[in-house]
Amino acid sequence: MRLWTGATASGLATWALPFVLGLAVFDRTLTAADLGLLLAARTVGFLAAVPVAGVLADRHSRRGVVLWAGLAAGAAAPVIAVGLDRSVLLMAAAAAVAGAGQGACRPAYQALTAEVVDAGRRQQANAAMTLAVRVTTLVGPSSAALLAVFLDTWALLVGIGLLWLVAACVPGRGARPGAGEDTAESSAGAGRASLRGEFVEGVREARRHPWFLAGLGALTAVIATGYSATGVALPMVSRDEYGTEVVLAGAMTAYTAGALGGALLIARLRPRSPGWAALAGLAAYGLAPLSLVLPVHPGVVMAAYAVAGVGIELFNVPWFTAAQREVAPDKLARVSSLDFLLSYGLAPVGLALIAPAIDAFGVTAVLTGCAVVCFTAPAVAALVPSARTFSAARGRDDAR
Repeated sequence: MRLWTGATASGLATWALPFVLGLAVFDRTLTAADLGLLLAARTVGFLAAVPVAGVLADRHSRRGVVLWAGLAAGAAAPVIAVGLDRSVLLMAAAAAVAGAGQGACRPAYQALTAEVVDAGRRQQANAAMTLAVRVTTLVGPSSAALLAVFLDTWALLVGIGLLWLVAACVPGRGARPGAGEDTAESSAGAGRASLRGEFVEGVREARRHPWFLAGLGALTAVIATGYSATGVALPMVSRDEYGTEVVLAGAMTAYTAGALGGALLIARLRPRSPGWAALAGLAAYGLAPLSLVLPVHPGVVMAAYAVAGVGIELFNVPWFTAAQREVAPDKLARVSSLDFLLSYGLAPVGLALIAPAIDAFGVTAVLTGCAVVCFTAPAVAALVPSARTFSAARGRDDAR
């Protein structure tokens, strides 16, 4: 419960920050260009911190990484407030630190879950963690909007800092990575002088699991295309084809509601072929861009996004659970950092390219291509023998 509370607090802080900065644009404290700079700085901080945090969380205490990452992000929020109307560069530097704190928490929380929760209950625990993420997606911006009626932007930023302090201080303490049977190997790894060398060791561990490489490739492809369709094409289609923002708001709400339902479902669901079921759920994201290709009723678009939301959680929870089960405990944070680095790190590339692609080839061609990638990439990943169960050992058993 303490771990879940900390993760929820970090999720609220993460989702509230861009909304609060958007309010600063609304009241003309920031310009739109300033907002773009701050969000870009946060993304750069996130991507820079993820691989380093993965190494540190395997080398030292995962709890310690969460503590210091949360404290750094918590300290950055009031610095952003101090920079309002004073220094955009100061705000950008603080936003980069906040992003680094967020990025450092992700692999550490993932590995800490495996330490705190026993193997038999990890799927439910991962479902609870992802449920918190989806709830904060809804509650973070709306709570910030409600509080903005009574508080100014400076006070809201300080509140975000307090949320990060909760994320830093509340989670319980797990075992040291590599404890027990992996101690010798962990000690040998701890002797390495280079962070880069230890990260490469994590990459080697990832390569030992073909199902992981296949699934990560599929996930990266789906996020880079399907997520881009959601972020760029959906607002355009909502405006140009339907003439209202209701389709945009309804589709995003339906996606989040579907993800909430998917998290609740997968907490109890135990498919015989969990890997194939997870990849099928990932492929369902293709319905989102596909629903935007033809002029269908707005309800069809919203239903497609709801199914995509269910599917993404049917993938996420077994994916995290399998990594916690299959990956060597003393390398789990590094492998998790590789997961976040590729899947989320390449998302901005898709967002940057989809608008020019739409200008060059047309919205129908681009959205159709996104849908094809979303359907095809998980299907190709499913051809890897160990992908059926997200386990190399179980895959060999099935082959027999």
